[in-house]
Amino acid sequence: MMTDTTSLIQPKLKINVVTGQGGGGHYAGYRALKAFAEQQKFPWEFQVTDMDEIITQLTAQNEIQNAYELFGMSGHDLYNLMLKSGWTWMWPLKMRLNKFLVKLNYEVGCNFFEQHWQAQQPDLVISFMPLYNKGLSQSLNKAKPGTPYVTAMVDLADYPPDFWMDVEADNIIVCPTEKAMAQGRLLGIDESRLVRSSGLVLHPKFYQRCDLDVATERQKLQLAPHKLTGVVMFGGNGSKVMLDIAQALERYHADLQLIFLCGRNQALADTLQQLPSQQSRFIIPYTEEIPYYMQLSDFFIGKPGPGSLSEALAMNLPVITDCSAATLIHERYNAEWVEENQVGLVIKNFKRVHKAVEKFLEPNSFAQYQANATAINNRGVFEVADLLQQLLSQDRSVEHALVTQH
Repeated sequence: MMTDTTSLIQPKLKINVVTGQGGGGHYAGYRALKAFAEQQKFPWEFQVTDMDEIITQLTAQNEIQNAYELFGMSGHDLYNLMLKSGWTWMWPLKMRLNKFLVKLNYEVGCNFFEQHWQAQQPDLVISFMPLYNKGLSQSLNKAKPGTPYVTAMVDLADYPPDFWMDVEADNIIVCPTEKAMAQGRLLGIDESRLVRSSGLVLHPKFYQRCDLDVATERQKLQLAPHKLTGVVMFGGNGSKVMLDIAQALERYHADLQLIFLCGRNQALADTLQQLPSQQSRFIIPYTEEIPYYMQLSDFFIGKPGPGSLSEALAMNLPVITDCSAATLIHERYNAEWVEENQVGLVIKNFKRVHKAVEKFLEPNSFAQYQANATAINNRGVFEVADLLQQLLSQDRSVEHALVTQH
């Protein structure tokens, strides 16, 4: 007698991930979740909805109004150029323009995405993008009623109005801090839509410490085995500010060495290599081995990007970051959070980074910051995966009930 095994095969569940190309945090969240799901062998099939690709497509078809055509480049390319060049003064203007364009194209966007979701047929949508969640979630509810829509913030706090949180959206919002939770409540978002996580969604490789001899690995990079080591990183595109940091910390060459992760900025890496220096330095352009270099380091220096700060703290590194009028508005709270939790130091200008490093060169002071950094326990990727499993299980239970009723 033959057994029908088809009923024993668990069908793949379609997880649609909304992401974009401006900065690195959106795709980092997607890759982190996907990597963890693959490790756990979850029956999930990932689909990607890249908002920047769709905007480019609709602009080319004259379906939407896009003011960035006047600049001769896409909005996300301008954002990345802004970060790379240090033109952060542009961001408040660009943010206003982004919000205006979302409202201007809202109806067209909702109609497009209603058809998009009907074609994709996701079992769940998770968004790592701000700005678009109201329209995306409402169009999903029209196309496939009852399908869960989750927004996982990749900032530590919202930048209201209409950025990460919207009262009229049909979504669940994962808030990585108490500040974000409080913002949601203040906006009047129902408590059932707010989920507190212990931090951002990070790639599982930041939790998998390699069993390596740090002293030996440092020597492989031509660094001293036991000297205080800082890792300097400014996101995926690097920043010319790293040149200022190199020059400001040259005075501590006897007590300090540095690892520079330059991202996709070969020109920056070349310039750093050419700088005359007595300080031991290891300089590398783009690499996917950031956990390795962080494991060889004692502390982190970089802009208050939520992803970079969270990755450093996951690796138990105290941080030195900045906050000034030039800091991206939606990243300023990150610096406040660093000070509130006493996991590092915040300065106004990286040209004076040596003042912060002086405190890290004091063993007792550094030990306290290191202990505070180690106490941070971000389990965001595991918590979000659990949330998605629960939502998918509820959705399947409802679906099964409907099938059995008929």
